[in-house]
Amino acid sequence: MIVSTFRNTLLQTLTAAVPEILAVQDKTGRFGDEPWICHDQHRIYPLAAAWALDDAENPYRHSPALLEAIMAGGDVLIEEADENGMWTFRKKDHSTWGQIYMPWTYSRWIRTFALVRDAMPADRRARWEAALQTGYDGIARTCLGGVHNIPAHHAMGLYCAGVVFDRAEWREQARGFMARVVAAQTPDGWWSEHAGPVVKYNFVYTDSLGVYYALSKDPLVLEALRRAAGFHALLTYPDGSAVETVDERNVYTADVAPGNVGFSFTPEGRGYLAAQGARLARAGRPFDADFAATLLLYGEFGDALPTVAEQARCRRVLGRDDALVERRQPWFTCLSAFTAMPPENRWIQDRQNYLSLYHDRLGVFLGGGNTKLQPLLGTFTVGDTALLRHTPGDEDPVFVPDIDLQWYATAATLLDDAEAPGLALTYGEESRTIRVQIVDDARARITVEATCRSGRPVEAHLPLLRRGDEVTAASGLRATLGEQPVSWTAEEAGGHIHHAGLDITLPPGSRLTWPVLPHNPYVKDGHSGPADGWLVLCLPLTPDHPRAEVELKVR
Repeated sequence: MIVSTFRNTLLQTLTAAVPEILAVQDKTGRFGDEPWICHDQHRIYPLAAAWALDDAENPYRHSPALLEAIMAGGDVLIEEADENGMWTFRKKDHSTWGQIYMPWTYSRWIRTFALVRDAMPADRRARWEAALQTGYDGIARTCLGGVHNIPAHHAMGLYCAGVVFDRAEWREQARGFMARVVAAQTPDGWWSEHAGPVVKYNFVYTDSLGVYYALSKDPLVLEALRRAAGFHALLTYPDGSAVETVDERNVYTADVAPGNVGFSFTPEGRGYLAAQGARLARAGRPFDADFAATLLLYGEFGDALPTVAEQARCRRVLGRDDALVERRQPWFTCLSAFTAMPPENRWIQDRQNYLSLYHDRLGVFLGGGNTKLQPLLGTFTVGDTALLRHTPGDEDPVFVPDIDLQWYATAATLLDDAEAPGLALTYGEESRTIRVQIVDDARARITVEATCRSGRPVEAHLPLLRRGDEVTAASGLRATLGEQPVSWTAEEAGGHIHHAGLDITLPPGSRLTWPVLPHNPYVKDGHSGPADGWLVLCLPLTPDHPRAEVELKVR
């Protein structure tokens, strides 16, 4: 249930954060450490919420010192902006990505202004008004093009600016764009930016729609928020982390997303918030102040429905056989049938890995999601995998080179078998299958099979997430998973390895390799290090041995 006790928890989180936020503000009004980035000033928003909220348990209501800190923080945004109201998109690694109307910053600034403007001195208020109107004039003219997570957030901020400054044309422009956002959502509750869901960026859409709905009560939005909540209730592992297997942008991370205000308007969404909140509480990880501020300012509190992820045994198919999710406690399996041609766009990953496997004792240990320029993270390959790799330091690589290698499937079909669900995958002229059988609470079996008609090398790959510092083999071999590469054949390993509570059989002819590194789109040269690496079991398949079986046992 999302009830008043949850609201009290949010208020306690917000008020407890105020001294911590003020402690990292310097005398110029800037927050955080060097280099300064516009995101640092996001802290003015939870401060403004604490200043504005009328509650007997809120000691910061209309605090003059807090108002001064908020105004100083906003003044920095004015000082750092160019004549068009744009900031340099700078990251903490000192990389810069040009000038931008940063949507997350503008939306927090305009919401902050809406809360404190009536208490601001006239000269400061006028300065903020001029700067915010300059920014939102630019946003209205240039930033609401195609449906995408960034313009969706801009539209939410523009609607808020339209309310604050009584600009009907901004409100109508934002309303029209949000109608397009709702229309772009699939019946299964997700948005795409190329082909298939962007699971983590789905939260951006629900957050934007949620704040917009709180401000506008636009009836078109509510059902979209309900569908999105159902999608996340399905595509969430039992530990609260997001299922990466169907995600076209992000690899797996263990983060437990708390959800956002968009989930608070439906019982389905409030069930998700309750489940995620309970997981965070058990882990001793409180909500952050920004989350608490938004829920307190805009959220609704009421009944909640339990999520699919809370069930001990459940099998669901997403969409029209797009993915299969099975919870068979303590296991959780996801098989993705989403396929697409790889794009040159650095942000959209190659759909090449189609399976993830989770166990309650280990978390997600097999899969990890999609990347670029790394064929060993693909479920299957046909051709020479050495032909596709990232050149260190290359900031503008060719992501889809003309090479004799097929590292992604051109078609996929779910095999919805009761005991061993799987996928039939097409790689050009070759066909592949992968199946997962849950044997018992501790054991699972993965079977791969392929046609081998082309005469080119054929491999299957099982990417294992790094869950510890060491891997050992039945033969006595032992290695630390660090900078030094590891390459063992099944024969050298004695046909069996152990890593972080997991025992794995190695079929004859297979090999284990470390580190298999992804391309990181969020750094300019795409580099990643061992902390981001996979331990990959490579399974060559030949006309004489077209099938391989791997058993996984959780200790």
